[in-house]
Amino acid sequence: MDFDLSEEQRLLKESVDGLLGSSYEFDDRKKYMAEKGGWSKSVWGKFAEQGLLGLPFSEDDGGFGAGAVETMIVMEALGKALVLEPYLPTVVIAGGFLRRGGSAAQKAEYIPAIIDGSKTFAFAQLEKNSRYDLGDVATSAKKKGEAYVIDGEKFVVLNGESADMLIVTARTKGSQRDADGVGVFLVPGNAKGVAKKGYPTQDGLHAADISFTGVEVGADAVIGDPENGLALIERVVDDARIALCAEAVGLMDESLKSTVEYLKTRKQFGVAIGSFQTLQHRAADMFVALEQARSMAMFATMAGDFDDAKERATAVAAAKVQIGKSLKFVGQQSIQLHGGIGMTMEAKIGHYFKRLTMIENTFGDTDYHLRRVTQGGGLV
Repeated sequence: MDFDLSEEQRLLKESVDGLLGSSYEFDDRKKYMAEKGGWSKSVWGKFAEQGLLGLPFSEDDGGFGAGAVETMIVMEALGKALVLEPYLPTVVIAGGFLRRGGSAAQKAEYIPAIIDGSKTFAFAQLEKNSRYDLGDVATSAKKKGEAYVIDGEKFVVLNGESADMLIVTARTKGSQRDADGVGVFLVPGNAKGVAKKGYPTQDGLHAADISFTGVEVGADAVIGDPENGLALIERVVDDARIALCAEAVGLMDESLKSTVEYLKTRKQFGVAIGSFQTLQHRAADMFVALEQARSMAMFATMAGDFDDAKERATAVAAAKVQIGKSLKFVGQQSIQLHGGIGMTMEAKIGHYFKRLTMIENTFGDTDYHLRRVTQGGGLV
């Protein structure tokens, strides 16, 4: 199997690396973090100008018709630069719902707004005590004529504070943990009855807890089947997990480079500490862990196109397991090899470790996905 990038994919990689290299230094990131919503509207505009926001959408919808490999390339680059902008919730997740389940009218209304950068989205899914169970949904969407009335609470909604539109999971029938009866709804971020409590997360991103009180939306707000939306949710969340695997590889790659550079420059007993064989062995082990993660991220990218839902889910879960193991090792070793400075806010490496830790716990931690692999009959 050919794992080499095509000429177009290499050009994309060079383009996005060049863009982030010129506009996303660590000091720049600190400034962007202080902006409203915790990310830069200017950088988001550059993403739109360069076509990054339109990559996964079909040419018929105004996009570039790129595939999972192109998304992997972008997410890895975003990880290396420690990017704050809401590419995952807007392009990968909301874009995934629209591409895979949206009506022609929904695509026509929302996809151009994503591509030109005029609207950002957030995925309101997590509920109190639901953990990683996508089917554990207590938020209700009750029929009112042709409309729906949404009531409930969602927590840790990434980009929820500033998102123009929310993708909300809500139950249209059945009890809280039934597989049937879960729908997906498009809700304006400023709709009547929507209340947000925003806050920064440990990795520098921003999230919000959102309550829905009598929020009324029309029948045109439903994405797909309002009573059988769980399969669509699982498919799009697998897309998000694959993207997170690629982002983690970028983060680990940069963490390793920064650590090796530090070992070459930090001196003790009159010599660079990188000359100590024990520390060289640690760096070598970090490299092995990174390459294992990279291989599994590539595997997950290919698995995203599997037609068999169980086979796809097991493959993605296996990738998330390896990513979780690798990022924990690489992150912890990076901090330890940097010494005390690695624990300070001024040191870049600590911010990489925080983001890696958050990725490990997003859409299922390592133990959760290990159980999924075991239940699916796969091997890790």
